[in-house]
Amino acid sequence: MINFTRKDGRQLAELRPCLILPHFLQHNPGSVLISMGNTKVICSALIEDKVPFFLRGSGHGWLTAEYAMLPSSTPTRTHREFGNVRHGRSVEIQRLIGRSLRMAFDLTSMGEKTIVVDCDVIQADGGTRTASITGSFVAVCLALHHRYGPGSIPQKQLASVSIGLVDHMMMLDLNYEEDVRADLDINLVMDSENHFIEIQGTGEKSPFSRQELEQVLDLGQEGIAKLHVLQKQILEELLQHS
Repeated sequence: MINFTRKDGRQLAELRPCLILPHFLQHNPGSVLISMGNTKVICSALIEDKVPFFLRGSGHGWLTAEYAMLPSSTPTRTHREFGNVRHGRSVEIQRLIGRSLRMAFDLTSMGEKTIVVDCDVIQADGGTRTASITGSFVAVCLALHHRYGPGSIPQKQLASVSIGLVDHMMMLDLNYEEDVRADLDINLVMDSENHFIEIQGTGEKSPFSRQELEQVLDLGQEGIAKLHVLQKQILEELLQHS
């Protein structure tokens, strides 16, 4: 990896400073505030005693997610989304969050209950979807622990990060200024057993090679492993005090 300092002072393979504050909301024990640099997302998880119609009578649980950006989260005001009137981007992101989290938890053993995850971006500087996934994993663990106790927390973690090719250099965890200039932009979701959950991305301005894709996967895996360590530390502290 080339020794190159980005505008925010990071190396190419360096994550932004990450902080996850558990129990962020007073009325919801399954909540966190996650900060990835200047990106800040409130992630909360609630467990409801019902499931969608297609799971009624199955004995299986479900997990669904909603994602939204607050009006003041961006330099110019983002319009609120009401009811079923949703931006296509928001729908695509919340589906990604839901798909990813459903791979992390055993929903078949929790009975007919639904975990509802809300991701509210209060400040956006790139990587809001990846921060939402990383923070929501912890939020769901907190909600499960509060409802069912320590045995409900999975043994492996789930996290996400972005990788991009900017100015002919592969960079980890893009901020907004880097993201808008990226020739290649990929979001990676992985668990702590090095399994890929989702690879989402595109060549924004030109095609990319298999070699570049392999660079992306290696760089993303290294970054996600560091996020897994942070998640594990938070959950271990929770178990010690339970």
